[in-house]
Order: sequence, then structure tokens, then C-alpha cells
Amino acid sequence: MSESLVAFERLVRAAASLGVTSDLSSNEVHPFEERNIHPAIAVTSIKLFDDGHYSQATFEAFKFIDLEVKKISGVNESGQKLMMAAFSDNAPKIKLTPLLTTSDIDEQSGYRFIFAGAMAAIRNPRGHDINVDPIGRCLDHLSLASVLLRRLEERQIDPS
Repeated sequence: MSESLVAFERLVRAAASLGVTSDLSSNEVHPFEERNIHPAIAVTSIKLFDDGHYSQATFEAFKFIDLEVKKISGVNESGQKLMMAAFSDNAPKIKLTPLLTTSDIDEQSGYRFIFAGAMAAIRNPRGHDINVDPIGRCLDHLSLASVLLRRLEERQIDPS
């Protein structure tokens, strides 16, 4: 990642945390910083996380990803169906790779299933059931959401 992008992410994370109270002393690093949680995920989830609503923080992060994929792809679905359509093997709406080599095609396919699986296994249970996630699981989920969102931001942009 370029130095300017890293600096920008730090600035956004710092700005996002303004006005958010935390039980952490000024010398401690917030768990979002330790885990390098994506700034947009932090904005979406930090208040819930800091208030101890870990399942809801996870749900909101993956809902944010769902909405971003929907906006970028133009596919009018949600969750697993959206991900399977947006990153489809045949004429994907969102290309994560140039799709020129077998490796490119395999990576696109792999991420298709990771995005879809995250919606089915992480987002959906928190949207339909009452879950009580421990802090560590929440941080793991938010780390995965950050990876997915960063990969989405690095997608191939069609010049047309």
C-alpha cells in the first residue's frame, strides 16, 4: 500500500474517532488500530463496539459491505445472492482481477465465494437471530470485513 494511502487511512481513522468516548486511556491503542480496521468499517461499527454491542457491530460492518457491492455492481439483490451475481464467473459486474490468466480467474472465483460465505455465515445470523459475540470474534469479523472492503476498493475499473 502506498505511503500516502496509509497516511490517509490513519487520518480518516483519527477523524472517525473524534467525539467517540472510549474506556481506553489516552496511552492505550484502540483494538481497531491494533487490527487495522478499515476506516469505513470503523465509522460504521466503532460506537457499537465501544458500547459492547459486538454482534451488532459485526452485522453493521457486513451490511455496509453488502450496500457497497450493491451500489458498485448495480445488482438488485442482497447477501449471498448479490455476491454470487456481482462477482460471477461469467461477465462479473465487479472484476477483482483482469481475468486474463487461470490465476486471475481462480482469484475472482475464490473471492466470490468468500464474499458470499461471509454474508451467509456472518451477516445473516446476526440479522435474523439474537447472537452474543465475544470481543475477539467481533474483532476477527471486523478484520475480515476490512480485508473484503480493501479488496473491493482495489477492483479493476472498466474504462468504458
